[in-house]
Amino acid sequence: MHRVFNSPEDAIVWDVSHQCYTHKLLTGRYEEFPTIRKAGGLSGFTNKNESVHDYFINGHSSTSISSALGLLTARELNGDKGKVIAVIGDGALTGGMAFEGLSHAGQLCKNLIVILNDNQMSIDHNTGSLSRYLSRLTMTAGYQTLRYRIDKAIDKIPYLGRPLEKLNFRFKRSIKGLLLTNNLFVDFGFEYVGPLDGHNEAALERELRRVSRLPRPVVVHVVTKKGKGYSPAENNPELFHGIGPFQISDGTVEKFDTQSFTESFSNLICEQGEKNKDIVAITAAMAKGTGLSAFSHRFPDRFFDVGIAEEHAVTFAGGLAKGGKVPVVCIYSTFIQRAVDQMVHDIALQKAHSIFMLDRAGAVPADGVTHQGIYDIALFRPIPELEIMTVCSAVDLKLCFEWAVEKGTSVVIRYPKLTCPTEVPQMNNPVELGRGIFIPCTEFVIENISEAELEAKKNKILIVATGGMYSEVQKAVRSVLLDGGYADVYLLRFIKPLDETYFIELASHYDGVVFVEDGVKIGGIGEYLAGLLAENGMKNTRVLGFEDKFFSHGSREEVLEMAGLSPSHIKKAVKECYN
Repeated sequence: MHRVFNSPEDAIVWDVSHQCYTHKLLTGRYEEFPTIRKAGGLSGFTNKNESVHDYFINGHSSTSISSALGLLTARELNGDKGKVIAVIGDGALTGGMAFEGLSHAGQLCKNLIVILNDNQMSIDHNTGSLSRYLSRLTMTAGYQTLRYRIDKAIDKIPYLGRPLEKLNFRFKRSIKGLLLTNNLFVDFGFEYVGPLDGHNEAALERELRRVSRLPRPVVVHVVTKKGKGYSPAENNPELFHGIGPFQISDGTVEKFDTQSFTESFSNLICEQGEKNKDIVAITAAMAKGTGLSAFSHRFPDRFFDVGIAEEHAVTFAGGLAKGGKVPVVCIYSTFIQRAVDQMVHDIALQKAHSIFMLDRAGAVPADGVTHQGIYDIALFRPIPELEIMTVCSAVDLKLCFEWAVEKGTSVVIRYPKLTCPTEVPQMNNPVELGRGIFIPCTEFVIENISEAELEAKKNKILIVATGGMYSEVQKAVRSVLLDGGYADVYLLRFIKPLDETYFIELASHYDGVVFVEDGVKIGGIGEYLAGLLAENGMKNTRVLGFEDKFFSHGSREEVLEMAGLSPSHIKKAVKECYN
C-alpha cells in the first residue's frame, strides 16, 4: 500500500487499527517502536496526534468505511486531491456499521477504495453467514484465465492503455456477472477485485496500482493467514492476537499463578450453566477475552458468538429473555458504549431478565484512550429498571452473579482487568439489595495496633469505593494507619439501586468521607453521593474519579496515577478530610 499510494496525501484509514504496526514502522516511527503501548510511548492503534500519516484515533471496530467516506467527500467538496483507502478485516465487517458505510458509499458512487483483509479471524474465529460467504467468494478458473490474458494484452499497448483500462474493468465486471451468481459488494454498487493472495506481494501491488486508477468505489478482497511467517502464531492465532510476554524461540507464553476476574467468571458461568439449563451466554467476537471459551465447549448449543455486533448482542439477549432463557452477555466496558440505545429500549424498558458482565471496567492498561472502561456507570445509572453492581473479589463476583441469576431483573455487573485480591471475611456477606460491604480498618492493620488505639483516633474517615478500586484502597488504608490515621472502607456492591437511608446513617458516624470511583466523575456515583451527604449536612467530602479528559495508555498503576486515583492520591484525600 505504501509503495502504491502516497501517504499522507493519499489517506489510509485503518479499521480498529490493531494491524497498523508495520504502517507505523514505515511512517517515521521506527526508532520509537520499542515504546509502543507504554506510558508516554507510541499508541497500539493509529493516533492522529502521533503522525500526519494517521488520520484518526481508532480502536473500535467497523468504523473505517464511514470515516473514510466522510473524509473523501469532504476532500471532493474542498477540491482537494488524493485517494482515500479504508482497510478493514473480515471480523470488523461483521459489524452493522460497516454495512451502513458500504451502502452509503455505493449510493454516493465516490471513488473510495476498501481493502478487505480476509483471514477468517477477528479476535476469535469469525462466525456467521458473512464469514462463510467470504470464504466461498472466489472466481472460477475460466474467469481468472480470461482476466489474466486481457490484462496482459492491454499492458502491451503503449498509448491506449489508460482508456482501455476503464473499458477492460467494465468488461470484467460483466464477465463476473455471467460467471458468478451473486456478489454482495457489487450489489452495494462497488467494483470487486479478488480474492487476491495477500502474501504474494508482487501480484498484490500490481492489482492495487490498477485499482488506484479507477474512478468508482471498489472493494479489494485480500486473503491472508493470521500470524503468517511465525508458526506458533499461525497455529494459535487467538492466543497471539493480543499477546503478553512470550519466548520468541518457541512461542511459550508467560503464565501467572494468580487468578483474574475474567478467569474467575469463566469458572463461575460453567458451574452455573451446569445447574441452570436456562443460562445462555452471548459474546461479540470476544469468547476468549471475556472468559467464555470453556462455556462454549461445554455447552455449544447455549453459546452464541454474534460477531462484532454489540447492538445485536444486546437486543438478541432481550429476545432470549422474552423466551424464558437467562441470557448472560459478556462484553468489555468500552464496547458496551456501542449499545446504549439497545440497553434502554430492548432491555430495561422490556424488564428483560438478563445479565451483562462488563469486563475491563475502570482503568485498562496498554490499550489506552479508546479502551478505558470508565463511562459505563455514567451511561447506565440514569436508566430505569436497570440494576448496576460492582464487585471486589472472586467470592463477591460469585455471590453477585448468583443473585442476578435468581433475581429476575436486568442487571449489569462490572469488574476490572485485574487479578482477584485476597479475600476478607466481609466479602462473603450475603447480597442485600442496595447495600455494600463494610470493612473496618482492623482488617488492614499490619502492625501491632490495638482496637482501643484505633478508637482513640481523632479523625475517623470513611472511604467509599467501587469494587474495582479495592486493591488501591487497601494499600491507601494501610498507609493511613501507618501514619497514625483512621479509615474504614465501604465498598459499593450496588451503584443502583442504593439504600440511601442506610448509607446516610453509616456516613454520619465519620468526620469525613472520601469517594473513590473507577469511572468518570461527571455523572458518576461519587458526585451523586457527595451531593446526597451535603443535603444532609455532611459537607466534608472528597470525590476521586476520572476527570473530564481522555486517558492514554500505560500500566494500570500509571493510568491511575494520571487520573489521581493511586493509593497515594487516596491517602492525600483522606488527610484533606482531617479537621
